[in-house]
Amino acid sequence: MAFAGLKKQINKANQYVSEKIGGAEGTKFTEEYMEMERKIDLTSELVEELIVKTKEYLQPNPASRAKLMVSTKLRGTGKTHAYPQPEGVLGESMVKFGTDLGEESPFGQSLVEAGEALKQLADIKYALEDNVKQNFLEPLTQLQNKDLRDVLHHRKKLQGRRLDYDCKKRKQLKGGHLTEEEIKLAEDKFEESFNLASMGMFNLLQNDVEQISQLHALAEAFCEYHQQCAEVLQGLTERLLEQKAEAAAHEHEPYEPKKLSDLNLTTIHDDVSPMVESGGGIFNGEPHQNSLFFSSSAPTASPARSPLSSPVNPRPA
Repeated sequence: MAFAGLKKQINKANQYVSEKIGGAEGTKFTEEYMEMERKIDLTSELVEELIVKTKEYLQPNPASRAKLMVSTKLRGTGKTHAYPQPEGVLGESMVKFGTDLGEESPFGQSLVEAGEALKQLADIKYALEDNVKQNFLEPLTQLQNKDLRDVLHHRKKLQGRRLDYDCKKRKQLKGGHLTEEEIKLAEDKFEESFNLASMGMFNLLQNDVEQISQLHALAEAFCEYHQQCAEVLQGLTERLLEQKAEAAAHEHEPYEPKKLSDLNLTTIHDDVSPMVESGGGIFNGEPHQNSLFFSSSAPTASPARSPLSSPVNPRPA
C-alpha cells in the first residue's frame, strides 16, 4: 500500500514536470469550472481583507486590536473588556479634574457632565464591537476556516488526481504496461474529485442571501451605534448650553486690589541674615522703626586672631 502511494506521487510529479518544462498537455477543465475557481479565489481574498479591515475599523490601535480579538472569548461572560476605549480615557480625565475643581465651579461641573457622556460613548463602542464580532466577524471566520477550506481541499485533491490520470494516459499512449482497470480507476477518482470540487464551489457561490444578511447586520450595528452616540451627544450639548447660560447669568463681585500691609503676611527669614520689615520691625531682638535698610555707623570688628607659630618666628613659650 505504501509502495502504491509512493508510485502515485512519482506519477504526479512526473506529469507536473512534463507539463511545466516538457510542454505536455494536461486535461483542461471546463470554462464553467474555471470561472467558479476564479470567483472562489476572489471570495477567499475578500473575506480575508474584510476580516482585517473590520478589526482595524473597530480598533485602529494595533495593541488594542490584539486585545479586541482576545476578548472575544470573554463576550457574554459578564467580564469587563481588557482594553480601554479612547472616549472612556478622555472621559475619566474630565471627570477627575472636574471633580477636583469642586462643585462651586461651573466649569468643573460641565467637565464632569462631558466626562460622563464620553464614558457612555465608550460603553456604546464596546457594545458595537461585541455586536460586529458576533454577527459579522464570526460568520466570516467560519466561512474562511471551514467552507472555503473544504473547497480548497477538494480542489487540491482534484489537481493531484488529474495529474495521476494524465500521467497514466500519457504512459498508455507511449505503450506503457498499464491495464485498462488502472486507467479506469484513475479516471473514476478524477471524476469524483471534479464533481466534489465543482459542487462545493457552486454551493458556496450560491450563498448570497446569507452573506448579504451578514452585511446587513454590520450596517445595522453601525446605524445603531451612531444613533446612540448622537443621542448622548445631543443631550450633552443641550446640558452644556444650559450651564453656559447659568454661568453667564451669575454675577461676580469685582476684584479689589489689596495692600500687603492689610494681608498680615508672615515674613520669611533665616537664622543668618538679619530680619528687616518695611515700616518697622525687629532686628536682633531690638525694636527698629527706620527705613527698609539698616546700617551701623561703627564697623564691626573682626575677632582678634593669634599669629600662628612658624619655623622662622616661633611663638614664645
